[in-house]
Amino acid sequence: MMTKTKTAGAIALSLGLGLASAASHAATIGDTTVKFSGYIKADAIASNYSDGTLPTKNIGRDFYVPSLTPVGGVDEGTQFDSHIRQSRFRFTTTTPTEEGDTIIGVLEFDMMVTPAGDDRISNSFTPRIRHAFVKYKNWTVGQTWSTFMDVRVLPETLDFIGTTDGTIFDRQPLVRYQSGAWEFALENPETTVTPGPNGGRIIADDNPLPDAVVRYTHSADWGHFAVAAQARQLSYDDGAAIDSTEAAYGISLTSKIKLGKHNDIRIAFNTGSGLGRYIALNAANGAVVNLDTNEIEAIDSMGYSIAYRHVWNKKMRSNFTYSAFDADIDTNLLSAASTETTYSVRANLIYQPTAKISVGGEYAFAKRELANGNDGDMNRLQVSLKYAF
Repeated sequence: MMTKTKTAGAIALSLGLGLASAASHAATIGDTTVKFSGYIKADAIASNYSDGTLPTKNIGRDFYVPSLTPVGGVDEGTQFDSHIRQSRFRFTTTTPTEEGDTIIGVLEFDMMVTPAGDDRISNSFTPRIRHAFVKYKNWTVGQTWSTFMDVRVLPETLDFIGTTDGTIFDRQPLVRYQSGAWEFALENPETTVTPGPNGGRIIADDNPLPDAVVRYTHSADWGHFAVAAQARQLSYDDGAAIDSTEAAYGISLTSKIKLGKHNDIRIAFNTGSGLGRYIALNAANGAVVNLDTNEIEAIDSMGYSIAYRHVWNKKMRSNFTYSAFDADIDTNLLSAASTETTYSVRANLIYQPTAKISVGGEYAFAKRELANGNDGDMNRLQVSLKYAF
């Protein structure tokens, strides 16, 4: 077996994995090239909340989740956390066919959003699958980024996502066909439902039809512009009084505009009826049960974000972001304690002493407001070291 080292930039970019800058290490086994790449990332996070605190193991302590900013509690002082859970590793296989085509397979893991592990002794965490898909000719089959999501407008932030409030963010099983600038996909469905004014969340798992997505991307020397449309059916059957469906839709407009050779602006605007889990990490559910009719009704929501990337010199760069989310909360159907709006701003400075290591600091401010007018905010300072391989 012959081993060799190559860069993964071209393949990672074509697959939309957002890791085009990482190096990879390849081994040829028969006709198949197997590449291994990823990064190790250590994060230290200090968070202060105006109206409460987040308990141990809460996901909002690892990265920013808009709907988890505490409201209505008592400030308990600053919380400090450190973890390596964002570290990830990816295997990419490339196999030529007799017809002159190429089969690409991807399997990628990290340790985020898994229940195992604590801070007492070992800090052990369970790996989870991020991507697992096959790409052949114009087809992509498996689990990867939703076609409704534009990975290229995600900014470089130390936080796991960054512009979380206004961003479409979803990975799921899908079948996608691409023809030039057009993409068409059928994707895994799921409906999140609020069961009336008492709040809560039901993950219905009652969908009979996949979510349908179409995307068009115009690419040019100045950057790109994309528009995506989604149509899906929200469905909830409790096996008793409620057996209801509701049509839902979403529109996403995104663009990355180059400013000179290194700097850029990244813009996103997303809106729809029943967006639910697709936006702001499910800050609002897709539907609510109208207890007068025992029917579900879609919840309207929208979000937007803007990010500016500035390269100071060969070793230093910064990113400045603003992101916001708004849900149409009908207090006749939903609790007045439902999340109505959130927004966050952040700024960072990233220093790269050598090609594969980056060290950075990031400040973030976030605010969450409920339908009853109560609000709370978060101040967070994060420091990270990342080694890409």
